[in-house]
Amino acid sequence: MRPQELRAFCLSFNAAVEDFPFNPETSVFKVLGKLFALTDLGARPLRINLKCDPDEAVRLRGEYPGLILPGYHMNKRHWNTVTVGDELPDRLVRELVEDSYDLVVAGLPRAERLRLDRP
Repeated sequence: MRPQELRAFCLSFNAAVEDFPFNPETSVFKVLGKLFALTDLGARPLRINLKCDPDEAVRLRGEYPGLILPGYHMNKRHWNTVTVGDELPDRLVRELVEDSYDLVVAGLPRAERLRLDRP
């Protein structure tokens, strides 16, 4: 997956926005103000921090050693750093981004989740 594809996919979710609160290189993707993905789209290799269920995070790190690691500068129980590239299938990267988005949305107050469901 190329950087522009990753960016477009992150922005394809309902109410997703890109912000640059840390520096001009670090894209922070949020839903209703809550972070669900963080990446430097110009970095090589391309890596993205994604929220993950703690048990799933450990499983993924074991299944993809060196490619999926505890979240860099994040709560390592709830975040993974995923190396995007030829070694990980694009399908898996998309699933992990979607799971991160879904986990963040699930943690939003009910009234905010209902706002997302409206057309």
